[in-house]
Amino acid sequence: MARHWRAGAAGLAVLGLTLTACGGAKVGDSSEAGGSGSSGKCGTFNLAVNPWVGYEADAAVVAYVAEHDLKCKVTKKDLKEEIAWQGFGTGEVDAILENWGHEDLKKKYITQQKTAVEAGSTGNKGVIGWFVPPWMVKKYPDITDWKNLNKYASLFKTSESGDKGQLLDGDPSYVTNDEALVKNLKLNFKVVQGGSETSLIQSFRQAEQKKTPFIGYFYSPQWFFSEVPLVRVDLPKYTAGCDADPAKVACDYPDYDLDKIVSAKFAKSGSPAYDLVKKFNWTNDDQNVVAKYIAVDKMTPDAAAKKWVDANRAKVDAWLK
Repeated sequence: MARHWRAGAAGLAVLGLTLTACGGAKVGDSSEAGGSGSSGKCGTFNLAVNPWVGYEADAAVVAYVAEHDLKCKVTKKDLKEEIAWQGFGTGEVDAILENWGHEDLKKKYITQQKTAVEAGSTGNKGVIGWFVPPWMVKKYPDITDWKNLNKYASLFKTSESGDKGQLLDGDPSYVTNDEALVKNLKLNFKVVQGGSETSLIQSFRQAEQKKTPFIGYFYSPQWFFSEVPLVRVDLPKYTAGCDADPAKVACDYPDYDLDKIVSAKFAKSGSPAYDLVKKFNWTNDDQNVVAKYIAVDKMTPDAAAKKWVDANRAKVDAWLK
């Protein structure tokens, strides 16, 4: 999903907060990191799961392979992005599978604290932006140019946005420059928090079905595009450094080469789970298939992972060599 492209809320608190994780685990549990295994034994593998279904798909497949092929004990922990990075130094998090930029966090945890290291690309290409439902583009063809948004602002008014148009954002922990963009581009809009990926998807779905005006923050890879082909609004073109000062951002989001981050201890542990994470690589289409199994077909993450792994055994075997 994204910070930068999903800038985690630094003020949420320290990792010791009792946040419920998958399988009943909590941040602050004393379970040892995946590095507890030695001489190639896996041991426990602590995997962060950030709050969007694409990441859940990543985690489902990596966890399934780690458990079934490497005999690891996998502990998934549902954590916001920045909170997950805090776990590298304590051994409570071994790996983050889908990092959206976060140069600030890389500087802090990789360069300065040296508690984390990069583990290569996931193969996924990430895009963040503002989108409208297809029906709006058919009726208002010029709405995809940001310079025309003020002309249509009144269409997007809601009880929450008052006399301005509403721009719906997602989970507050997601990477977003939207407040600054609205201000610096002098747009007559108000950013409203939607609360979750699910609420964003439902809002876009209803807007297309009922032909109601709607504009919101969204991203790819994301299975929902196969259901509703949302259309991106063109913001001022991104150029290197145009987003360096968060308060002055007046350009579009960059494209992201999504990558993996692991704890420095885990990288040196000799655990086969680290090798799996490092070699894990798939496409946006791969991720979207598994995400759709989970979000639409209502399969459990484990069942979704098994279905994909069984159909893509050669790709999985390449991760295990």
